[in-house]
Amino acid sequence: MRSHLLNETTADLYRRSVTEGVERVAAKLATTRRPHTGISVDELAPVINGIDLDKPLADATAVLDELEDVYLRDAVYFHHPRYLGHLNCPVVIPAVLGEAILSAVNSSLDTWDQSIGGTLIERRLIDWTTERIGLGPAADGIFTSGGSQSNFHALLLARDEACRLVMKKALDEGRELTKAELLPKLRIFTSEASHFSVQKSAAMLGLGYEAVISVPVDRNRRMDTAVLALELEECASEGLFPMAVVATAGTTDFGSIDPLPEIARLADEHSAWMHVDAAYGCGLLASPTRRHLLDGIERADSVTVDYHKSFFQPVSSSAMLVRDRDTLKHATYHADYLNPRRMVEERIPNQVDKSIQTTRRFDALKLWVTLRVMGADGIGSLFDEVIDLAAAGWNIIDADPRFEVVVKPQISTLVFRYVPEGDDVRADLVDEANLHARKALFASGEAVVAGTKVDGKQYLKFTLLNPQTTTADIAAVLDLLAAHAEQFLGESLALHR
Repeated sequence: MRSHLLNETTADLYRRSVTEGVERVAAKLATTRRPHTGISVDELAPVINGIDLDKPLADATAVLDELEDVYLRDAVYFHHPRYLGHLNCPVVIPAVLGEAILSAVNSSLDTWDQSIGGTLIERRLIDWTTERIGLGPAADGIFTSGGSQSNFHALLLARDEACRLVMKKALDEGRELTKAELLPKLRIFTSEASHFSVQKSAAMLGLGYEAVISVPVDRNRRMDTAVLALELEECASEGLFPMAVVATAGTTDFGSIDPLPEIARLADEHSAWMHVDAAYGCGLLASPTRRHLLDGIERADSVTVDYHKSFFQPVSSSAMLVRDRDTLKHATYHADYLNPRRMVEERIPNQVDKSIQTTRRFDALKLWVTLRVMGADGIGSLFDEVIDLAAAGWNIIDADPRFEVVVKPQISTLVFRYVPEGDDVRADLVDEANLHARKALFASGEAVVAGTKVDGKQYLKFTLLNPQTTTADIAAVLDLLAAHAEQFLGESLALHR
């Protein structure tokens, strides 16, 4: 069994095995004609459940043959131009090269003595990102597993910073306030279109879902700052404390960017931490033409970025950045066996001092290789392409009488629904027709689109993150969706006659 360990004696086996795997994937990518096969859970589950994991196969070739049947054949391929579903991007080749290297070397980015070189590369990329945001010379951050973890980490810091400041003020006024007394009085403000991880984070931080105040959005699906101002005032009048205001730069459903400068002003007036969830919109940081859309982000106390969305990186590749590196100490714990306090005095850089994770992959390497091959403008120009595509897609849908579209996109998401001619079709049937169209399209394997609800109604969604997608693809998928919806309505109306 030692022959399977990767070391100096097995380097040739490693080369052959990985090469064969790469060749299989390359062949699959070259011949994939649909984003997925349309296979159902009931079809695939028995095949996978029937595999005896206690009986290994003969060699890697046999495993790759089996993998064809249980994964590669039926996987959802995000590189396909008619994958228009969730916030999944096709990946750039330099990042895949970085992934292959980091997996083989297997550095763990918790302590310096496990990640020499890797620690400094990650720190340089954090500095590069904070410079792009404009957070200032005291900024810092850490790579994370994704936007949800980044948002959680940021709100953990916001919670403890709010507790520190409020408890200090109380002490200065001659009264004592405990953390247990304060926590139920903390409030988080975010738009009704923000990511659900804000609510989940509040629950995990011991504040409860009720600590999150949902602020309505305007007709462009951006946070209504007039309502935010009123909510912040009401919070103070009720003896509660505004812990944080979470702005979104690229909402999951609409790609909308909240009015960051005004939110920053209100957060500052109420001594609230400002967090910007730019998991989706962070690609604008590299855009040669649209960086201005993020104006105001430089005033944030913390920012979430997901390189595995609009920087075209493989999952996972995310980061949480802060304006003041000292706030990261709220998540610091020194363990004698890992990162004893003396290492700080010795200036040994241990990333675990900043992270809520311990063992952590060297995901930063993917972005490093990408930047060294393509440059920031190269990444940003790809994101610009999909934003241009979304604008063209909006024109197509808006001009199509079969559909109604919610809002012009700020970045690359289109939310729309099929609407039949006339007013004699029940609203619930229209909802069912849109839901059916999405499911039927997925089952066909011809394309993948997402769905959501807007004002209680069922809508469809194109998330455009593939520069290879064309307006012809968009038009073709609209035709497929309309056909499925029309067939459903025809059968439903005939059934009820």
